[in-house]
Amino acid sequence: MRVGSVVVDCNDFAAMLAFWRAALRYEPREPPEDGWVVLGDPAGADVNVSLQQVPEPRVGKNRLHLDLYTDDQAGEVERLLALGATRHPREPEPDDDFVVLEDPEGNLFCVIDTSGA
Repeated sequence: MRVGSVVVDCNDFAAMLAFWRAALRYEPREPPEDGWVVLGDPAGADVNVSLQQVPEPRVGKNRLHLDLYTDDQAGEVERLLALGATRHPREPEPDDDFVVLEDPEGNLFCVIDTSGA
């Protein structure tokens, strides 16, 4: 058994599709249809991220989040902020190797520094 896809519920399907497609540099497996899409790594190496439009708003803190690994944490954080992410108000600890951001609907995700610096 393996994880095939992580599904993110959303209200503004178009905005979330644009954000996550650009953020991950993923492509739809098939054309989006009826508020549903599976986004996949073009190289086929990483897990899919799917978006599902739902009527109810997100309430409270999400119980599952994505950790996005990168060798260029500062550059990727700035790129994601330009795409519509926002910084989470959490105060970082001195040894943290991650930055907490929020997607356009407030779902938390982390950008992890894998450079070893």
